[in-house]
Amino acid sequence: MAVLGNLLVICIVCADPHLHTPMYFFLANLAVLDICSLTSIVPKLLAILLVNSNNISFGDCILQLYCYIMCVSTEFSLLTAMAYDRYVAICHPLRYTIIMNKRVCALLAAVSWVTGFIEALPHTIVISQFSYCGSNVINHFFCEVTALLDLSCTNTSVIDYVSLAKGVFEIFTPLLLTLTSYVFIISTVLRIRSTDGKSKAFSTCSSHLTVLILSYGTILGMYMQPKTEDSVKSNKLPTALYIVTLPLLNPLIYSLRNKELKVALKKALCRKSTFVTH
Repeated sequence: MAVLGNLLVICIVCADPHLHTPMYFFLANLAVLDICSLTSIVPKLLAILLVNSNNISFGDCILQLYCYIMCVSTEFSLLTAMAYDRYVAICHPLRYTIIMNKRVCALLAAVSWVTGFIEALPHTIVISQFSYCGSNVINHFFCEVTALLDLSCTNTSVIDYVSLAKGVFEIFTPLLLTLTSYVFIISTVLRIRSTDGKSKAFSTCSSHLTVLILSYGTILGMYMQPKTEDSVKSNKLPTALYIVTLPLLNPLIYSLRNKELKVALKKALCRKSTFVTH
């Protein structure tokens, strides 16, 4: 359902010329990212649950770890780009098409993806070089960072410093930039005199705000809790919510709270119905 929902968003955005705008361009990128995140982890999880296929090679495990970290990093970069897009749309509406041109949108999306690919390398390389001389049973439903570190018999202080630097750059820097954008957005909205104007301005940000709260709330709940013996166990539920539930909710949030996307969906369904009838 999550994959189909995100594929539907991508197809609608690509098929409808009215949706060839920066906001929907970034939304389509987010949908592609959700599909990448799902397909790197959920198929193996289903294999474990359905046929008890709970073995994974070390190489596949490291690849899965890399894909997970890359998707997390890319997502927060894309959400930051979407926040900047909303900032320009509300704070500089007359210059919006000039500032957010195709070249700028492509550059922001490319930087988001490249940042994710690069930021995932330090963790993956360091963890792949560790020695694993004890148990080979991962206490998680995928190759998650803390679960792998618990199996290592190498001093993991190096990865702690890498995690700290990565956390600042990957999570808190995008969060700070996003909050800065919304400070200017809220300041501009409050200066709008008409109630309808305020409502319209807020409605353009409501879906993005909802996704932001869910994404940051879940990821901070996963990795900001103190380290204890049960930290990996308590980490499983928020991780499952982040990996499985959020990619399912994102298309619903944007489609249910976005009139243009709903209209485009209705048009697509009507065209399909007419084609089948004829």
